[in-house]
Amino acid sequence: MSDSPYSERVLRLRDRLIGHEQPCFIIAEAGINHNGSLDLALKLVDMAADAGADAVKFQKRHLPSLYPEELLQNANLAEWSFQYMLPVLESVKLSDDDFRRIRDHCDARRIRFMCTPWDEETLGGLEELGVPLYKVASADLINLPLIDAIANTGKPLVLSTGMATWDEIERTVAHLGERGADFAILHCVSTYPAPFENLNLRTIERLKAFGVPVGYSSHERGIVMPVAAVALGACIVEKHITLDRTLPGPDHAGSVERAGIERMVRDIRNLELALRGGEKQLSAMELQNRLVLRKSLVAARDLAPGTVVEPEMIATLGPGKGLSPQRIDELVGVTLHRNVAAQEYFTEGDLVLPETLHIDSAPLRKRWGLKARFHDLEEILALKPELVELHFSEEDLDHVWVPPPEPLDQQLVVHALEFADQRLLDLSSPDDAWRERCIALVQHTIDRSVELGAHFSGQVSVVIHVGGMSMDEPDPDVDALMARSIDALRRLDSRGAILLPENLPPRPWYLGGQWFQNLWTYPQHMVEVCQETGLGMTLDISHAQLHCAHAGTLLEDYVRRCLPHTRHLHLADASGIDHEGLQIGEGVVDWDRLLELVADDDFTWVPEIWSGHLHGHAGFVHAVNRLAAYGRL
Repeated sequence: MSDSPYSERVLRLRDRLIGHEQPCFIIAEAGINHNGSLDLALKLVDMAADAGADAVKFQKRHLPSLYPEELLQNANLAEWSFQYMLPVLESVKLSDDDFRRIRDHCDARRIRFMCTPWDEETLGGLEELGVPLYKVASADLINLPLIDAIANTGKPLVLSTGMATWDEIERTVAHLGERGADFAILHCVSTYPAPFENLNLRTIERLKAFGVPVGYSSHERGIVMPVAAVALGACIVEKHITLDRTLPGPDHAGSVERAGIERMVRDIRNLELALRGGEKQLSAMELQNRLVLRKSLVAARDLAPGTVVEPEMIATLGPGKGLSPQRIDELVGVTLHRNVAAQEYFTEGDLVLPETLHIDSAPLRKRWGLKARFHDLEEILALKPELVELHFSEEDLDHVWVPPPEPLDQQLVVHALEFADQRLLDLSSPDDAWRERCIALVQHTIDRSVELGAHFSGQVSVVIHVGGMSMDEPDPDVDALMARSIDALRRLDSRGAILLPENLPPRPWYLGGQWFQNLWTYPQHMVEVCQETGLGMTLDISHAQLHCAHAGTLLEDYVRRCLPHTRHLHLADASGIDHEGLQIGEGVVDWDRLLELVADDDFTWVPEIWSGHLHGHAGFVHAVNRLAAYGRL
C-alpha cells in the first residue's frame, strides 16, 4: 500500500481523467430502476444527461451463469430473500438490442454508457457495446475470476466495497495491484436505503491509503452524503436515480428523482469550486469590501511639511484607501514631506522619500489613456495621457464640472454607470420596467458624454455593460437575453458618439456577491451583437482571460475572434476565474504573445488595474510603463 494519504494515480478514459485533483466523476446509477422497460431506461438516460452527470450506469445479468438450474426452476429451495429477488431480476431483463439502443441514446445525449456485468457471459456482450469503464458490484468484490476477466479487457474498473470486511478489501486490492490493473475503490454500505448511522463515511479517508482513486457509492436517502463524501476526498460518486421513488422494486426507495440528481450534481460542482486551492486568497469582492469597510490612518489635525509624526497626530477613519492602522508604529516618528490636512489619509508614500511617478510614453504608438473620476481628473490629466476614460456613477450624470477655457488635448471615453437605485443596470432584464429605466440611464450617459466631449479632442466613445447577470443560478435562456440586449442597443441614440459594449467576466462580483454572467462572456456573444448592431466593442483582456480559465479555452483564440470588432482595450492581468484587474505580469496572461497578436490592429487602450488610482495613481503608471516596454503598443 502507498504511504501517501492521497493518490496520484488516475483512471484514464479517452476524454477524461478520474482521480485526485480531477473533477468528481459522477455516475447516475439507473441500475434496474427501468423495471424492464426500454422507454423508462431511455428516460433515465435523459435525466442523467440533463443533470450533468458524467455517466449513466445500468446492470446486466445472465441468470443461468449466476445460479444453479434447480434454484432458477424452484426459488423455494433457497433463502426467502432469494425467493423475493429472483422474480424481480426476471422482470427487469432487457434484451441485447435494448442495451444497444440505450448505448446509442447515451452517445446522442453525450453521456458515457456504463454497465455492471454480473457474470462473464454478460461481460462479453458489453465489450461489443464499447463500455469505457466497468463497475464491479459490491457482491463481486470477492469474485476474483470475474474481476480478472474484466481486468483482461484492458478497461479501468471501479470496485464497490459494500458488505466486505477490511481483510477482503485488502486481498482483492492486492490481487489487482499484482495484475497492474487500473482501478478505483468506492466506499459503500450495501443496504437499501442505508441508515445514516451506518454510513461510516470516514472509511473514505482510510481507503486512500491504497494509493488508487477513491469514491463513494451512495445508498442512503437524500443528497447530502455524496457531497460530504467529496469533501472527504471522494473523486467518484455513484447515486441511484429513478423516475418515481414509489415504483415497485428494491432500489427505488433509496434513489433520487430528477430534482435530486440535478441538485446533487450542482452541489458537488459548487463544492469543488469552494475547495480549490489551499492558500488564503482574497476574492475580488473581498478586495472591494476591504476598501469600503476597513479603516485607514488619517491626520488628526493639519500637519505641515517637516512635522515629525507623533501618536496624538493620528486618527483612524474609513474607508480603507490609506495606510493600514496595523502600520501605525511605522508612521510614528516619520518626518512629513507634504501638507496633510485634517482627516486626510496617510499613504505609503509618507513612509518613504517622495517617488517621482513618470510615464515613459516614447515607445507608445497607439492612442493610450488612463481611467479617472471627476474628483481626480486634474491629477490624471497632469500625467499627460492621450485620452481619459471617465467612469460614471449615477451621481456623475448630473455632476457640475467646470471645464477649462480651451478644449483639452485628450480624447474622451466615458464608461457608463453599472448600477443605479441599488440595482445592477441590465439592458436584457426580463423586468420590463427596470429594463426601460436602464435604457434611459444609458441614454442619459450618452447625452452627458456628448456634452462633455465638446471640451475634449476627437470623437467621444461610451463603454457599456449590457447586463445579463443572475445571482443564484445561470440563466438557461441566453437567446432571450441576447435578443433583449440587441433591441436595447438599437434603441440608443448615439448622437455621434461611438458606443462600445464590453465583454464581461464569467463569475463577476457585483453588489456584495458573486454572480453568473450569462451574456457577453463568450466571444461569439460579442461577435453576434456587433454584427447585428453594427457597433464595435471594448475588449477587456482580464475579463477574457477569466472566461478562458472558466471555459477551458485559449486567450489567443478569444482575442483573435474579437479583434475585427475591437475599438478600445482594457488591459490588466488575471488569474483563476474571478481574480481580475491584476498588475501587468502578475497573473497568467502571456503579454508577449498577446501584444504581438494585436500589434497591427487599430484601437485605443487604458490600463484597468485594480485600485491603480491609489498612491498617486502608481498602479496605472507602472502598468503603462510595463506595457510600453514590450514596444508593440
